[in-house]
Amino acid sequence: MNRADAFAQAGKTAVLQNIHGTMEFLQKFPPFNQMDVGHLAYLVEHCQLRFYEEGETIIKPADGPVEHFYIVKQGRVHGERPHSARRGTETTFEITTGECFPLAALIGERATRTEHLAAEDTFCLLLNKPAFIKLFAISNPLRDFALRGVSSLLDQVNQQVQLRAVETLGAQYSLDTSLGELAMRQPIGCAPDTPLREAVKQMHEQHVGSIVVVDPAQAPLGIFTLRDLRRVVADGSSLDQPISHLMTQSPFYLPPDASAFDAAIAMTERHIAHVCLVEHGRLCGVVSERDLFSLQRVDLVHLARTIRHAGRLETLVALRDDVRQLVDRMLAHGASSTQITHIVTLLNDHTVCRVIELTLEDLGDPGVPFTWLCFGSEGRREQTLHTDQDNGILFEAEDAVEAAAIRGKLLPLAETINQRLAQCGFTLCKGEIMASNPALCLSRQEWTRRFTSFVREASPENLLSSSIYFDLRAVWGDPKGCEQLREELLGHIADNRIFQRMMAENALRQRPPVGRFRDFVVARKGAEKDTLDLKVQGLTPFVDGARLLALAHGISACNTLERLRELVAREVIDPLDGAAYEEAYHFIQQTRMQQHQMQARQGQPYSNRLAPESLNHLDRRILRESFRQAQRLQSSLALRYQL
Repeated sequence: MNRADAFAQAGKTAVLQNIHGTMEFLQKFPPFNQMDVGHLAYLVEHCQLRFYEEGETIIKPADGPVEHFYIVKQGRVHGERPHSARRGTETTFEITTGECFPLAALIGERATRTEHLAAEDTFCLLLNKPAFIKLFAISNPLRDFALRGVSSLLDQVNQQVQLRAVETLGAQYSLDTSLGELAMRQPIGCAPDTPLREAVKQMHEQHVGSIVVVDPAQAPLGIFTLRDLRRVVADGSSLDQPISHLMTQSPFYLPPDASAFDAAIAMTERHIAHVCLVEHGRLCGVVSERDLFSLQRVDLVHLARTIRHAGRLETLVALRDDVRQLVDRMLAHGASSTQITHIVTLLNDHTVCRVIELTLEDLGDPGVPFTWLCFGSEGRREQTLHTDQDNGILFEAEDAVEAAAIRGKLLPLAETINQRLAQCGFTLCKGEIMASNPALCLSRQEWTRRFTSFVREASPENLLSSSIYFDLRAVWGDPKGCEQLREELLGHIADNRIFQRMMAENALRQRPPVGRFRDFVVARKGAEKDTLDLKVQGLTPFVDGARLLALAHGISACNTLERLRELVAREVIDPLDGAAYEEAYHFIQQTRMQQHQMQARQGQPYSNRLAPESLNHLDRRILRESFRQAQRLQSSLALRYQL
């Protein structure tokens, strides 16, 4: 007797016996892992277990309105639909262990539109509709998951479309591309009285995600998209009514000579997926997310590409405005400070590289290989738009005589690069921490001696320098020399407890601005009255503390959050403390960037000084708690190094 026959004899459907084991199984998967234990127990108690042999239909459209909520306990389920272009069916999705179906049909109280078949021998948990409705009403995690699930498949499809589009669109177009060039095909339109069913059929046949409703003069009156279709289906609206009753009226449009960047901004601001192109009052095209992905994707791919292929310095200068607009939009749409600083640093790196390459083209190759180094926030990949230059040059030389000769060739080049970077918005460093400074245009051996002197002769000046130079990385040129320099540095510091202690003393100099009674400590006079410094007093304690502990434990990462995570992984910092430090750092940086955004909008110069009273009550509380976490980190350093 085979297995299927055995199940047939015993009865395919059985009441669950192992309720505890089934609960443990479900708690491995969302949304069940977020549900109240009592609600989950109710679900399991009302479930039945059913076996489906390979190829057996579980549910199909002809069955009528769905009566059960299905959870795959073991096996795989395929969703299959008739293929429009050829005979037979095609698999549209796969559901595996721990996943559930068919949410959209169950919530919409309708039949499924897809036949669900067992792709192999499969066990499913079945929850009847009345029990599901009760759980849907009382369990927030289940309800949120179910409502999101209706759109999750479409979202996944859109993500895949965007990823594929990066490889094609990204290689062909830039942000300056006109929308007329992007809209390669004729737009699909229909009259206002067209039945919705006919319009959807036309969309399907033309393989488009939208149809524009136009008047006899071809002026757009409305637009209907797949997103609208999902809403119509969920509402149970008739597909035979005129499309004018269900379309989105007065669709947003741009002229065909508008740029891809214009469309990306419009899509992001208006939360739309399609932009109509209108010329002389007539519809002439449609640009969708399939043509122009999300704002961040477009700018990261195309803005970086445009920078790296800029033919003139003037182009790079002009593109800084695009970078500023990108940061402004990302902040406005909730991007994290870490994402933004990483992207700003990435685009800054591209700008630096292109300035170096253009300068070499203009002045000629000096015939000497060199590496352009960056220090400080750029070295940590933590740059904001409010930044100055911290850079240097590393090269290889046999001895001091050769090093001096090479330096003589590179300094004029470095001077031009520094000046051109200033034109691109990177302020010249007042402390002369720039490659055009002879003290920072050094051979690898000279850099090694300089860094070794910082560690062995820990004067206040050297300690201050170490807080800048020890966050270094290569931006342009062969990175090998920089990596060797960092490895040597880690070895010197790990073996020098005295220098670590002096670095700890230095890390305690900038105290977070929180008083004994948890009030903010602000400046009492002058132009800075009633303000505090978010960067120096808020971020610097985390940056300095993470740097010290990372260097002391041989961690080569330069980014502050990467250092904190590595310190947690090596059990130098408690995981709960590490998470608290990360959250605090995030919030202070986010507050700082939002202030820069506001200053830019008001035409004011960038400043890191903030008046706490300008924040709402909740943000003041969170900022105060964030500063308190900086205090805790400093207290742990004081205890660790007995200060």
